[in-house]
Amino acid sequence: MEWAVRVQILSQMGISEVPSQYIQPPKNRPESVTENIADLSCKHVPAVDLCSEKESVLPAIREACREWGAFHVFNHGVPTKLLDGLRRACLPFFNDFQMEDKLKYACNPNFAASEGYGSRLLVSSENETVLDWRDYFDHHTLPLSRRNPSAWPHFPPEYRELMANYSDEMRVLAQRLLALMSESLGLKASCIEDAVGEFYQNITASYYPPCPQPDLTLGLQSHSDIGVITLLIQDDVGGLQVLKDGEWLLVDPLPNAILVLVADQTEIITNGKYKTCVHRAITNASKARLSIATFHDPAKTVRISPVSDLVSQSSPPLYSSVLYRDYLSSWYSNAPEGKRNLDKLLLDTSNYCSALYAIKKRNKNSQVLFHLCNEIKFDVCIEASKA
Repeated sequence: MEWAVRVQILSQMGISEVPSQYIQPPKNRPESVTENIADLSCKHVPAVDLCSEKESVLPAIREACREWGAFHVFNHGVPTKLLDGLRRACLPFFNDFQMEDKLKYACNPNFAASEGYGSRLLVSSENETVLDWRDYFDHHTLPLSRRNPSAWPHFPPEYRELMANYSDEMRVLAQRLLALMSESLGLKASCIEDAVGEFYQNITASYYPPCPQPDLTLGLQSHSDIGVITLLIQDDVGGLQVLKDGEWLLVDPLPNAILVLVADQTEIITNGKYKTCVHRAITNASKARLSIATFHDPAKTVRISPVSDLVSQSSPPLYSSVLYRDYLSSWYSNAPEGKRNLDKLLLDTSNYCSALYAIKKRNKNSQVLFHLCNEIKFDVCIEASKA
């Protein structure tokens, strides 16, 4: 059994102070917490109507991905009945199941991102990361070979069918959005998806119980998502914050909208033209909150790097290529604080460009440049050597 205590148990005990392992260091604590969540709401996260003409959709997506790394979509094609039905179906597991029944679905504590019911995101008990004030249920949904509905809650009766249908709808929407994101950069529609390959999709229902000291805790620590694209639905309580220009802004839930979060691999693939969204979740003292996030990742064997169409001598690669398995391992072992895992892949392009220019000016011998390419692992150098 997972060693961490379920957060919901602590909340139901009626404690007045949270245990020390949930207390965030002062620099990470929410600056202000209010009972009226609307007082903190951010109404400026872009919203894109996918039924609009492409001539207006593409610039809107381009601006949102560059400036925010997040945007709402509506008229997205996912039935409202399915969105509402899944939210309603997920709540009974947390609210109505006895703990002994919930623990029958417990995650394997020895493996990262194992399917089932859990509280602690990171595996290693030696990791000093402060615990999140959150319980969750993680579903492995795609590829279909990973999908095992018998591992999901059996109540209410429609739960498993709703989750499977939702998975399929999210895959279609993710593919549609990545195509629009590619086109908004002047790339062919399939460009980003081609770089990713087959989706590995997980759906995580997160439950944030009321917290007696919301000013000291976080429901979910600051991080950027590790995959390609995340699609999120919230209830009407609110609690998700995004980091914009150094300020934490609470994202106002929009009825029937789906929030799109750009994730780390997309920032790499687009060579930094589109930025990942750093976000976190705050808690409140009186209301529980539910959110459902659908993550779309590459397979572990896929190597991610900036696409060649966005790399040139004047725009060298900003990130080194990475095997997704290695990126995943780094994220889970080092803790997902902000964008620090992505920042490890940043290249010192200013020094590289200066060196390349100096060598090219002195010696047009392409072999010199080719060896430099192999040493620094810049695929784009090979093209530069031909110039």
